[in-house]
Amino acid sequence: MSYRNQPVVITASATLNRNTHMDNVVLLSAAAGLTVTLPASAGKGDVYEVFVLTTVTSNNYIIKVANSTDILAGAVHLTTDIGGTSMPTATTDDTITMNGSTTGGLRGTWLRFKDMSTGFWALEGGIICTGTEASPFSATV
Repeated sequence: MSYRNQPVVITASATLNRNTHMDNVVLLSAAAGLTVTLPASAGKGDVYEVFVLTTVTSNNYIIKVANSTDILAGAVHLTTDIGGTSMPTATTDDTITMNGSTTGGLRGTWLRFKDMSTGFWALEGGIICTGTEASPFSATV
């Protein structure tokens, strides 16, 4: 049975799936970090939301696509203060790495991923960080 609009707490690395995570808020709660893998994009319009409940204090929170043909497309706002900066993805970015400092991962960070088309995840969100904001995006898958 699927429960929509219910928070799902993640405390260890996980691969998201339609039945458990779609249309629910995925709460990241692992100070030692973890990896979240999105399902393969298929153009179904599925939405996955991620919220940092526990600030990462060692290692990283990593969110990545499922395969080398998927990319993230969009922008997020990174902020340490009232100004912050908006950062768009590059054409090959497929991974977000939040280190608990300059690339984010502090409590209150939120990201929304929408399966737009085969090969493309739309991305939006707000990343809370410390120090000088740095890009959390890379092409690693």
